[in-house]
Parts: sequence; structure tokens; C-alpha cells
Amino acid sequence: MDFLVYLLSMLCLLSQCTAQWCYQSQYSCDDTCRDPVHWAAQFPSCGGLRQSPINIVTSKVHVNSELPPFSFIGHTNTINVTVENKGHSAHFALPQLVRLTGGGLPGHYRAAQFHFHWGRNGRPGSEHTIDGERFPMELHIVHIKEPYGSLAEAEHDMAGIALLAFLFEETTEDHPHLNTVIAALGRVQNNGSSTVIRNFQLSDIIPSAEELHSYYRYVGSMTTPGCEQAVAWTVFHKTLSISSRQLDAIVQQCRFWTGQPMIDIFRPTQPLDGRVVYRSQAGAALTGSIQLWLGVVSALLALWI
Repeated sequence: MDFLVYLLSMLCLLSQCTAQWCYQSQYSCDDTCRDPVHWAAQFPSCGGLRQSPINIVTSKVHVNSELPPFSFIGHTNTINVTVENKGHSAHFALPQLVRLTGGGLPGHYRAAQFHFHWGRNGRPGSEHTIDGERFPMELHIVHIKEPYGSLAEAEHDMAGIALLAFLFEETTEDHPHLNTVIAALGRVQNNGSSTVIRNFQLSDIIPSAEELHSYYRYVGSMTTPGCEQAVAWTVFHKTLSISSRQLDAIVQQCRFWTGQPMIDIFRPTQPLDGRVVYRSQAGAALTGSIQLWLGVVSALLALWI
């Protein structure tokens, strides 16, 4: 009887692994789960021409003067956030009072959840890269266009989902509010487990709209299966901070649905396939100011020499 139970358990695990997709870091279980290279075999949209993430080549982006600032609604409200280990990442569910307008988006969007992508052992783990550089971690805030009631409904609209991406840079000092997030991840170590962060403010994690005028915009997809090509992506120039201690801690908290450590949870960058990446006018002005300043410095150095 014990052997029969063991056999049934192994068959169940094997069937689950066969049906599931996985990140490259999970690619095991007799090589039966589908890693990113093979996602399209099970999820055809993952082989589409508008896939994410991408490498943003700053010298090739186009300035778009019709990309205005965002308006955040409910980001400073005190809320309770349910955190759940989804087997591939941990999702932080947001209430409908958290909303988004502006930014050149075609309508009003309500927040659904946010989550992070990270690497391992101090190695970078962002999904988007800038001029080939991968950052330590990346935050995604998922919004659904109104009046759609779910991601499934929104995926039929090319701009049905608005995703805000924030890249992290490593600093010597702790981010003052990330310890709450790390502690919550420690309470959802296993697939399906959940907890609640009480008295949370999204503004504790991300800057105010006044600080987020500079950003990149392109059309793309969700970065996990089914890779729905219905996302208006916004990747902000302004980075968030995380200390090396916090980065080490955050990657040690959760486990995948297979029981393995949840590490290197990012999809490799995808081809642009003819798409154009835009940047807001504020971002262009900032770049121009930096170039002007560098030009002045170079001229002064030339006179000095």
C-alpha cells in the first residue's frame, strides 16, 4: 500500500511537471517542464511578434511628445494587500481603488496586482534591459483597462493591459519599506500559501507621479504564459533602490511549485520584430540636458588642456 501511494504521488508530480511551464532555473524533472525557449509549443502567443521583455537601445528610441505625465489614484491610500505564492512568483493583490490615468494611455485603468522579478546570489534579475544591462530586480504593476473585469477580457484589446515597470539599482542603504515586502514573502514560501500586509501604501514603494515624467513606452506582451499580446508597457527612467542585504534576503524567501528555490525568475529578452520604442518628451529633455552639460564640460577641458 505504501508503495502504491508513493507511485501515485510520483505520477501526480510528473503529470503536473509535464503540464506546467517553468523558468530556465527550474528546468529539471527529467526535462519535462517547458522552459522559456519552449513556451510557444504549449502557448502559441509566446511565439508572437510583440513579445516582452525587450532590450531598450537608448540610441534608437523615438521621442513622442504625446506621452504626458501619469495620474495616480489611490496610491497614497492605506490598504490591506493579500500576498500569494503563485508557484512561479508571488503576487501582491491590489484593490480596485488603486487606479491609473494619463501617460498617453487610451482610458482609465484599475490596478490588479504587483510582483517582482529577481535573479540569484547577487546576480541581476530584471526582465527588461537597457543597452544590454540587466538590473538587480524589476517591479511590475499590472493594470486592467476599464470596463474589462479581468485579464482574460482585457487580452483581446491591444492596450487592454497597462504594465508599469520599475528597475532597481543596488545601494548601500536599505530601501526603507522593502523589509515589509521581504517579511511577507517569507510567510508565503510554498506554492498556494498566502498572507496579508496590513496598512500598506503603494507610495511607500514607488515615487509620486511628479517624479515619473520620464519613461519608455512600447507595445508588448505579458512575460509569462500565455504571453498575451495586449500590453502597453511603461518602463520608467527613475530607478528604485535596494540594498545588497535586501537583495540577498528577497531571493531566499520563496519556492517554486516544484519545491526548488524561486531564483532567476525572469524571461530572456525578446526580439523587437519591427516595433518602435518611444520615450516621453521629459525623458528626451533630460537626455538633452545631460548631453549639453557634457558638451560644456568637454569644451572647458579642451580649454584647460
